[in-house]
Amino acid sequence: MNTLPSPAPAALATAIGLALLLPAIAAHAEGVADATTLDRVQVQAADNALAGPAGNATRLDVSAMDMPASVTVIDRDTLDRRGVRNTQEALYAVPGLSVASPPGNGNAVTYRGFSGSQVAQLFNGIDLQYATIAARPVDAWIFERVEAVGGPSTFMSGVGAVGGAINYVTRLARLDDATPDATQAMASVGSFDTVVLAAGRNQRLGGEDARNALRADIAYSTSDGWSDRNDRESLTVAASLLSRITPSLTHTLALEHQKEDSARPYWGTPILVGADGSVRIVPGTQTRNYNVGDGYYKQDVDWARSLLDWQISDDASLHNTLYAYDALRDYRNVETYRFNADVSGVIRSGAFLQRHDQQVYGDKLEWRYRGHLGERATQWNAGVDVSYNRQTRFPLSIAGTVDTVPIDAVTPGSFFDVPGAAQVFVPQRTNRVRTQALFAENLTQLTDRLSLLTALRQDHVTLNVENHQAATASNPARFERDYHPTTGRAALEMAITPQWNTYLQLATAADPPAGVLSTASLANVQDFDLTRGRQVEWGTKYQRADGRASGTLAAYHIVRENLAIADPSQPGQTLPVGQQSARGIEATFAVQPVEELTLQGNLAWVDATLDDFYESVAGVSVSRAGNRPTNTPSRVANAWLDWRFAPAWTAGLDVRAVSSRYADAANRVSSAGYGLLGASLRWDVDASTQIALRVRNLGDKTYVAYALSPTMAYLGEPRSLELSARWNF
Repeated sequence: MNTLPSPAPAALATAIGLALLLPAIAAHAEGVADATTLDRVQVQAADNALAGPAGNATRLDVSAMDMPASVTVIDRDTLDRRGVRNTQEALYAVPGLSVASPPGNGNAVTYRGFSGSQVAQLFNGIDLQYATIAARPVDAWIFERVEAVGGPSTFMSGVGAVGGAINYVTRLARLDDATPDATQAMASVGSFDTVVLAAGRNQRLGGEDARNALRADIAYSTSDGWSDRNDRESLTVAASLLSRITPSLTHTLALEHQKEDSARPYWGTPILVGADGSVRIVPGTQTRNYNVGDGYYKQDVDWARSLLDWQISDDASLHNTLYAYDALRDYRNVETYRFNADVSGVIRSGAFLQRHDQQVYGDKLEWRYRGHLGERATQWNAGVDVSYNRQTRFPLSIAGTVDTVPIDAVTPGSFFDVPGAAQVFVPQRTNRVRTQALFAENLTQLTDRLSLLTALRQDHVTLNVENHQAATASNPARFERDYHPTTGRAALEMAITPQWNTYLQLATAADPPAGVLSTASLANVQDFDLTRGRQVEWGTKYQRADGRASGTLAAYHIVRENLAIADPSQPGQTLPVGQQSARGIEATFAVQPVEELTLQGNLAWVDATLDDFYESVAGVSVSRAGNRPTNTPSRVANAWLDWRFAPAWTAGLDVRAVSSRYADAANRVSSAGYGLLGASLRWDVDASTQIALRVRNLGDKTYVAYALSPTMAYLGEPRSLELSARWNF
């Protein structure tokens, strides 16, 4: 049984929220009676994210301020200003979210006490049902923004999303006057021989009366990596063609290619555990790489999207998204390490060769309408969502110990030195997931100050698994399962003043009991329905009319039921009766006390608990009830301070703090919390050129970014320096 976290973070979050809200109460107390949400001032200040759209929290025309949910949108300007290199670093802006990217994972996100497939990661609103791998960090250049919504959101994105949903949105061609023809470019050099080159341009074709626009972006990066001989090369390309077929009908063709090639990936560092259960890093091993010399990870991803938008009338529109996705991922590594008895060598195991061959096809048709119910404004969104997800896996796993190498090993052998290793790809099974869904969403203004937002989605999901290996009772030649989850949301929002509101939300979700359907075996789903999640959330939001202060505060409680647990009476069997819950508080703030100074930040506290959970340990089922899930910090905080101390010069500081996390469900091994400090100096040479110097992990902190097991941890990046130049012309 683990001790509950201190309530101090919750009190601190509450205090910050109240501090932000008190000025609103004082400034607007006289005008409460006449306030309406429709009269709210829309501020265009660069640091006021609440004024923008609500992102993937809704398909309706609602601002982040008016959305009765916890919404974070990190726009392009923010990505550039903070020097965000990839999609992992973009997620630091989401309150309470922790993320790391070991090579066997995608962006391994923990959000509101949930992780893995319980957090959906979408690409342009499309769920690949495989974010645990498919959401590998991608260079941030091709993305227009990153969006996140906390808590259950299956009703928006499909099966999954108990802890929340993240959406990565690609830059697209634009025809509007607000996006003139322009070229952006960036070049940077940094520690570990890191080089990044990127460029993009939006070009209208045909002058002022143009009916077509083309946008192209490309980013190339290469690095020797901070871990020994972990060379990485990445290329991302995106292109889109927008055509205005008629004044009311437009079509966009969007293509993307992502390629990542990582030689000898760093899989982690062996650790020691003290008598108190704390993780210790052996001096001299921080940057060691114990993978084989010819280890690698490769990923090739291609996207194609056809976007059709028809403005039927002033009040109604039709939108269709047709898409195709193709990915091939290859691994060849020795992935698991632990120290020998006298800590003179590292015992290696987990020799693994793997290929993932995945294709996803789908279409989403949506109808949107703005009108009135009587005298009250209303919005509707309804549609159909169909997809086909196919994946074949080709694993070659070699059990047992590979060898023991010296602790100071430099290039420890070849993968093919392992008995039984070969460069062969033998299919294991093919998973086919077919989804058909109907969805509807409505926002109605009940009174001048009160609105109701509702959403409902009905999914029909069919899983068909074909076994390519010898059939057995536990691994038949073929099996099929059907699921019919219904999920939804209901939320009330009340405008206390034009700049201050509060809301109450109820939401539900459904996700697989173990893992994801695109890789599920019979053992994962046999006699199991989807797990069920539900959330109650209260929140409040404030933004000053001049855009120089804003803040949000949210409190939530999430329960996930019917997850897979070990059967306490029959070792080796599982039961769909487990339960996991989380309750927490999140706060965000942005303050600009003077024109030259901006402070932004977020902080969160969560009490995440395995309420009813049994784990199989050496064939014995052991209760972990009351424990905290692995890699789940109880406190996370971030802050960014920018000071323009001269007309062309800006200095910046950034802080990230993450509390301790457990490496095991028994809560016996814990990695220490950490705090990271970064600094930057930017020179605006002229209106189109910026040069920036940035230091990350200024104190050169050695810290555990992700606890892989009680014997191994994935460490975070040491201190690094980057010099970059950006152009806009």
